[in-house]
Amino acid sequence: MWIVIDGYNLIRRSPRLQPIDRRDMEEGREALLITLAAYRRLKGHRITVVFDGWERGGLREQVSLTAGLQVVFSRRGERADQAILRFVEKAPSGAVVVTSDRALADEVARTGALVLSAEEFHERLDRALREGGKGEFEEDDESASESPRPRRPKGPARRPSKQAKHRITTLKRL
Repeated sequence: MWIVIDGYNLIRRSPRLQPIDRRDMEEGREALLITLAAYRRLKGHRITVVFDGWERGGLREQVSLTAGLQVVFSRRGERADQAILRFVEKAPSGAVVVTSDRALADEVARTGALVLSAEEFHERLDRALREGGKGEFEEDDESASESPRPRRPKGPARRPSKQAKHRITTLKRL
């Protein structure tokens, strides 16, 4: 699975990283990268973190590899959102984009990639690091019923759409 992260968006939506970022932007980025590197070691996902180089970026996009993470600073005059869209348009269908930016989320969804809010991803990230990768994230199994016979639902079956099934299976792997 390939996870593309809107770096500053995730930092500023994280209750743990936001205070660090307020003190020093570089420290906030470093704290995020350290956290994501630990997550990548646990899960083995390919992770790309994109930061905005709109005002202070170089003339060319800067790409580096840090602790197994691909770190991208968009070029001067280009927002991180534009760089993320470029990546995702070339990406395999299994890409997951982490952002709470509604406009970017809408554009990404049109490409067929899965969008996950920064808050939801942060919760999953923290849970994975707390558990140390011991268990997968699976939905609670409510099949254990107190009645001896299984209860049959009334009315037509409500099956999730293909898109909903894809989202569920992808989120279980996060």
